[in-house]
Amino acid sequence: MKPNPPIPSYRAIYEDLRDKIIAGDYPPGTRLPSKRSAAAEYGVSVITVEHAYGLLCDEGYAVSRERSGFFADYRQKDSFPVAEGGSLPLRLPPPESENGAVFPHSVYAKTVRRALAEYEGILYEKSPPGGLPALKEAIADYLARSRGIRVKPQNVVVGAGAEYLYTLIPLILGHGRRFAVESPSYGKILRVYRASGLDCEELRLGPNGIDSAELERSRADVLHITPYRSYPSMVTATAAKRREYVRWARERNGWLIEDDVESEFAPVLRRAETLFSLDPERVIYLNSFSKTLFPSLRAGYLALPDALLDAYGEGAGYLSCPVPVLEQCVLCELIVRGDFERHLNRMRRRMKK
Repeated sequence: MKPNPPIPSYRAIYEDLRDKIIAGDYPPGTRLPSKRSAAAEYGVSVITVEHAYGLLCDEGYAVSRERSGFFADYRQKDSFPVAEGGSLPLRLPPPESENGAVFPHSVYAKTVRRALAEYEGILYEKSPPGGLPALKEAIADYLARSRGIRVKPQNVVVGAGAEYLYTLIPLILGHGRRFAVESPSYGKILRVYRASGLDCEELRLGPNGIDSAELERSRADVLHITPYRSYPSMVTATAAKRREYVRWARERNGWLIEDDVESEFAPVLRRAETLFSLDPERVIYLNSFSKTLFPSLRAGYLALPDALLDAYGEGAGYLSCPVPVLEQCVLCELIVRGDFERHLNRMRRRMKK
């Protein structure tokens, strides 16, 4: 396995200030150091500090006030019950979200030709159950670079899109557990779980994430959430709410399923914090390429905690990987050569305009 890439300076600053805010060194409303002061303290440029402060604001740890600077804005309990029938904030979905972000045909065609030539030795062999090792390593490296997720390639499971991956989760965790999902949520999540014979609750969303009272009353020990832009409400969980989810799972000795589809379209270049990065031992991370590349590409992946590797092997490890080997090779090339991330950057620029 390749060594993890070094943490960029802006992320190191973000993490340091985030931890200080959470610890109470900067109580809510306290002014953070000016950008110039922080740049001098950390020995970096003002632009690097601006990027770190932008992440703090995007994640809900700080707010920017015009001509006044940046102020801490994190509270352990910043979510409140929402009255029945209360309205949820509406947010615009990313452009082309119904049909996926269209990847340049010329780049894809060139990559297919290269894969046909360079991977000839394995194209006609059966894929390993969890996906090709080269693709799993590429995904693990990409997650470390872009999402701050440190996961070993053997912990990555490749499957035919998010809906297929939903069917694997009960096989991994077992059918004796009680699941809960957001309400409202992407309809196929609940349908897949109930079709699998699971006892599944629906927990009402508030403006910051699942209502705290709903979480407390729930009898579930597995929680499926979409922290970034839950569909169809478009609610994004705040920093405090994400940590509340983690506490909930720890207290119940349960599991979180972090459905991170479309998070690549976040307005900030890299959203630094995921539930998986907060607690890699209690979170199953899930994402798909169908929205970021094009919908006919049925491919996605799980990132599993170490503690679930044996359960995966026993419950679902015998299943064949449904993603064709050629598509896996093409995905590997797109990630390794940087075409995938360049495409995401183009989409973000287009969305900003």
